[in-house]
Amino acid sequence: MTEDSTPVRTPGAETPWGTGLTVAAFIAAVTAAAIIVLSLGLTRLHPLLAVGLNIVAVGGLAPTVWSWRARPVWRWFVLGSGVGVAGGWIALLAMALGG
Repeated sequence: MTEDSTPVRTPGAETPWGTGLTVAAFIAAVTAAAIIVLSLGLTRLHPLLAVGLNIVAVGGLAPTVWSWRARPVWRWFVLGSGVGVAGGWIALLAMALGG
C-alpha cells in the first residue's frame, strides 16, 4: 500500500474472476433481499418513509463503499452491493406497479 492507501498493483497478478464474481453475486442477493424486506415493512407504515430511508441509507453509505473500489478484495463487495441496491429498487418498483 502507498501512503494514500491506494493498493500497489503487482505486475502479472491475475484477477480471481470466478471467486470474485461469486462473492459479488452473494453480496448482491443479500443486499437486494435486505432492501426489499425492510422497505416492504416500512411501506406498511408510510410509503414515503420507505423511500426516504432508502435514499438516506444509500446516500450515506455510498461514499464509504465507493472508496473501497480500488482495493483488490473489497472491489467485489462494492460490485455486489451496487448491483444489489439497484436490483432491490427495481424489484420494489415492479412490486409497487404490479399491485
